[in-house]
Amino acid sequence: MSLTLPRLRAARHAGTRTGLLADCAGTLAVLLVGLACYWLFPTSLSFLTGLMALALLALSLDLVTGYGGVATLGHAALFGAGAYGAGIAAVHFGLADPLLLLLVGAVAGGLAGLVSGAVILRAHGLPQLVLSIAVVQLSVEIANKASGWTGGSDGLSGIRPSPLFGLYRFDLFGRTGFWLALAVLVLTVFILRRLVRSPFGLLVRGIRQDPVRVKAMGSPVYPVLLRLYGISGLVAGLGGAIAAVSTRVVGLDSLSFTSSAEALVMLALGGVGTIWGALVGTFVFLWFEHVVSAANPFHWLTLVGALLIAVVLFAPKGLYGSLVARGRRS
Repeated sequence: MSLTLPRLRAARHAGTRTGLLADCAGTLAVLLVGLACYWLFPTSLSFLTGLMALALLALSLDLVTGYGGVATLGHAALFGAGAYGAGIAAVHFGLADPLLLLLVGAVAGGLAGLVSGAVILRAHGLPQLVLSIAVVQLSVEIANKASGWTGGSDGLSGIRPSPLFGLYRFDLFGRTGFWLALAVLVLTVFILRRLVRSPFGLLVRGIRQDPVRVKAMGSPVYPVLLRLYGISGLVAGLGGAIAAVSTRVVGLDSLSFTSSAEALVMLALGGVGTIWGALVGTFVFLWFEHVVSAANPFHWLTLVGALLIAVVLFAPKGLYGSLVARGRRS
């Protein structure tokens, strides 16, 4: 026993160090890709900033769907809550500091996640999916009716963030917005990787695999998933706030069912249940859509549909997930 316990502790510490190094290496890779995009596509910084904002939406969806096993098509409600939270704070309360606007957006997204999660998590399967659709449609109607605060169908404009740290202005080229979005994305990816490796993350995976057994072991299921939904809302709200600060306008499309469906497509494209898969799926989907729509503005949706069909048929675990599975077999 005295020999076995030290070996177990050493193995656990070694696994922890290995996981930390892997997370640091993966986060560094995200940073390097962002730096490469900055130098290779200097005229597309605004597009890349929007891409990173939607990557945060895909990551938040991956938390509840890929890791928690919650079926939802209403995650854009959390993204839109963050966008409108930051926009309302800027337009109606005069808040201009971009970091504070991101904080407001994250809090708004987290609160929206707790409220919507409290409703959605009461059901399972198809009823859960229907509830999530109802939540996002209700969010659109609320934002549309509250036009005095949200601008309604005209959108909320007049967002004027002050220079970041008092030095870096948000110019038309999108440099400051790009660097802010990249910093937030890199930090969020690292935190989420540590979260899914933590005991809380392992408990969430256990609930996805067999919630009945987890409940029989004495661990709560609903409170854990509700907490996960709140964390997911924080991440989605951050994405919405970045979109609001960088574009300086918030529209009803940030809350739309289409945005929720596209986020799910990005997740399926990259691989469900992997942080890296959500990032790969977002980049591939949006970049392919951007290039194809510019090259063929009349039939680009057909080409996007063909890409999705090809991935589902030949890489059912997503691009990243299938690549990892193939590497393990070889």
